[in-house]
Amino acid sequence: MRGAWVVMDVLVVGGGIAGLAMARALRRRDVPVTVAERGDSDTGGLAINLPGNAVTAFAALGLADGLQKLGRTTHRREYRSARDRLLFAVDEDAFWGPEARPRCVRRSDLLALLADGLDAPVRRPLTVTAVRPVPGGAEATFGDGARQTFGFAAGADGVHSVVRATAMPAGATGTQTALLSAASWRFMATNPGVDCWTVWSGRGGAFLLIPVDDDTVYGYASATGGGAVSADASWLQNTFGDYPPPVRRVLDGLTDLYHSPVEEVRTGTWASGNCVLIGDAAHATAPVWAQGAALAIEDGLVLADLLADGDWDGAGARYEQLRRERVTHVQAATDRFSRAAALPVWLRDRLLPRIGPRTYHATYDPLRHPFPTP
Repeated sequence: MRGAWVVMDVLVVGGGIAGLAMARALRRRDVPVTVAERGDSDTGGLAINLPGNAVTAFAALGLADGLQKLGRTTHRREYRSARDRLLFAVDEDAFWGPEARPRCVRRSDLLALLADGLDAPVRRPLTVTAVRPVPGGAEATFGDGARQTFGFAAGADGVHSVVRATAMPAGATGTQTALLSAASWRFMATNPGVDCWTVWSGRGGAFLLIPVDDDTVYGYASATGGGAVSADASWLQNTFGDYPPPVRRVLDGLTDLYHSPVEEVRTGTWASGNCVLIGDAAHATAPVWAQGAALAIEDGLVLADLLADGDWDGAGARYEQLRRERVTHVQAATDRFSRAAALPVWLRDRLLPRIGPRTYHATYDPLRHPFPTP
């Protein structure tokens, strides 16, 4: 099926959560894989919230026990007003069940777990500048100008994916600013006394804290309804300085802050020949429902199953067919939440006690069920 000039590996472009999960899924099915990562270190800062379907996906990678040793279980969610009135709460233990309780985990710990014992070469720093489908494979061009043809290529290289820009048809390369907000601030901080996933939302923006251990919280702050978020850290004090005491205590002690745009990827196709996109490269969404890692790992599991069957030339189209409905559901739920966040605060706070629990269930109920597989 393939000439001798093709390296019989799957090339995974990107060595973050999506890329390492993809490589791990392939090796569990004895599919040869090479990971190209442009960074020279596998460490990562901040933390990541893993909803129940992400926990289930880690279990499918054989990492359930390892994950249970990291971070902290998120037993409950609380949605509060800017004046600290509890609008509604969700018992996540009861919703997801004991085998899929959500967790908040440091990103560096998650990357180390995915890489631990991985029987696959991770080549770093190795920059891929272009990927294009060729008969029976995918040709990659590297930063030094060298070219190599692989049997298949998976772009796990994020929102600004080189694989999407060079391997996909014209019109599949764009990103868009998220409806919720154009940017955000993320940080780690001393826990001010919160014991569950807690968000405060007011006229100017939303401020989220999630315990990652007994002493530390992961924080996320953004405007709502498409509002602007200044790259100057004073925006945080100006926007949230009159929020409840836990928020003010965090603001007073912040040192390391990370400001970034909030961008989404909506493309008409994720596959071209023997090249595909997974994770954020295919379908990044605003982090409303914390589905980035979950969907990426599910992508890798489905694609690995298809490639293990041996028909690499038809795997891309079948992968997209299997994954599109689930991803579209998350994108639609994200858009609905983003539009609701733009409502006047008085109306939003009045509606949330009634529609909030229903929205949570409508979004996550389909994700509790197994995703379609080959």
